[in-house]
Amino acid sequence: MHFYYNFCEYLSNILKIDLEHIFLILNTIILIVIMSIIKKIVKYLVYLIKDERKEFIYNQRFKIVLNIVEFIFLFFIWDNYLKSIITLISFLSAAIAVALRDIILNWFCGIYNRIKKVFKIEDRIEIDGLKGDVVLMSSLGFELLEVNDNENNGQSTGVLVHYPYTVIFTKPIKNITKGFKYVWNEMQIRIPLNANLIVTKKELYKIINNIDEIKNTPNKMKNAIKNINAEYHIYYNQFNPIIYTKVVESHIELTIRYLINPKKARYIESTIWNKILIAHQNNTIKLYED
Repeated sequence: MHFYYNFCEYLSNILKIDLEHIFLILNTIILIVIMSIIKKIVKYLVYLIKDERKEFIYNQRFKIVLNIVEFIFLFFIWDNYLKSIITLISFLSAAIAVALRDIILNWFCGIYNRIKKVFKIEDRIEIDGLKGDVVLMSSLGFELLEVNDNENNGQSTGVLVHYPYTVIFTKPIKNITKGFKYVWNEMQIRIPLNANLIVTKKELYKIINNIDEIKNTPNKMKNAIKNINAEYHIYYNQFNPIIYTKVVESHIELTIRYLINPKKARYIESTIWNKILIAHQNNTIKLYED
């Protein structure tokens, strides 16, 4: 400490700056450097987890904690000067309020979102016709990884879209995965009028129920609904896949309805079609041909 005091005194004489201000500047710089080193160490330790999802979550949480710690130490360093700064701000408060209105509003909207949990990281939401997965939530805004508009099972376009938190109050937000991560997906199969309906449905059920992602989903959905029944009045009478029948002009239209994670829906639909086409080639399912 004696060396540090002498060093500050030396800088004060050289730079012709008051010793107290030298202490203030150096202490601030040292704190910022130390916190930067700690953040890099923490980031490296989090990287060792080798789980991308946990790595992202822990990294965001530690970043918030370290920023709060840094703010607290800065508060103690600048404590003697805060009164004069606050006095100055009070004279400029009107101008600052106008200039920073949007920033302050965004910040409070961000707090509201974290309390009410309108959406969170990894939720798939839709705002004003644009659909995407929430990949980042900062203090003043959030970012979506856009997905193409294919009902609920669109895939990523690779485009990041930034929104301020004020959009929560200015635009309706559709949260596709809030409460539970599953949605109903439907696909239509056309068969001839003279096809054996019972055999065709039996084969389709066999295909659907042999896909693990579909087979395991109903129980997960039941548990998810039990967990949110205290907050939302949501009930389903049917959880298992079902096939509806409809006669359309010169053919029969079968609608397969099943629960699925929207991020896996396109892959599952492709898998079902592959199995149906193989069954058609083997003459176990007869598809309608124009």
